[in-house]
Amino acid sequence: MTDPSRSYPFGTLVAAMVTPFTSDGQLDLEEAAKLAVKLVDDGCDGLVVTGTTGETSTLTDEENLTMFRVVREAVGGRAKIIAGTGTNDTRHSISLSQRAEALGVDGLLLVTPYYNKPSQNGLRAHFEAVADSTDLPIMLYDIPGRAGVPIATETILRLADHPRIAGLKDAKGDFSAVTRVLANTDLSVLCGDDGLTLPWMSAGAHGVVSVTVHVATAQFRRLVDAALAGDFATARAVHFELDPVIRATMTHLQGAVSVKQILKWQGVLPNSAVRLPLVEPDEQELIPVKADLEEAGWSLPW
Repeated sequence: MTDPSRSYPFGTLVAAMVTPFTSDGQLDLEEAAKLAVKLVDDGCDGLVVTGTTGETSTLTDEENLTMFRVVREAVGGRAKIIAGTGTNDTRHSISLSQRAEALGVDGLLLVTPYYNKPSQNGLRAHFEAVADSTDLPIMLYDIPGRAGVPIATETILRLADHPRIAGLKDAKGDFSAVTRVLANTDLSVLCGDDGLTLPWMSAGAHGVVSVTVHVATAQFRRLVDAALAGDFATARAVHFELDPVIRATMTHLQGAVSVKQILKWQGVLPNSAVRLPLVEPDEQELIPVKADLEEAGWSLPW
């Protein structure tokens, strides 16, 4: 397991947790609590609640806050509860962050403001304004493929000086850029791309914020623990085991769609319901997902 003498403000194996819905599209809070407990029991030491994979963009503020409360009540004290409170409206992000803090979460995930395409000065001002409004540690979330703009390395280096900006979820896929961050800051860097966990940790990242971890928690725990211990032979072997599973969850369908379907096959969730504009996959779309899982040696009741 992780070294207790080191500081991991957001954990090392962090699930980008899905938000379970009932068949008619309402929050399924009982299933959310059960899923949180299972993930922590199986090895996660952090949960991002209502991030991208949690379908935050289709949740109301009250639904987001309810999820923060329910997950904290289920596993608070056993894992870091990181609230996804980033939006593309700074005032809205501040309000949601402060309300999440009042519920007792352990940290905040702030995604790059999307759609607006702010300048780097605008990004810095946005993140600093939210950080100034709370006492919680903040993890920046750099994902230009969704946000439309990257957080430039120079901007991250400057933001790292803020006393409450403590981490980075890196989903930019630029090894040179993340190397500069690791070499020049004390940020707790977590890989934001499941398939890049091994190389990012080889350079000093603390772990991963993962979608695939929902369906392969124990394997990811082994990979992360081995990498943290410097046992890269073991980490590499687990990386190869996980490759087809990661492909199944991350390359054919949107992550929440695929992982909810696999969790249904595994009997963890009662359904694979998502909210529009996401839709559940049809049988044709599931063919490559099944093929990848079969390559991994999985046999599920599909």
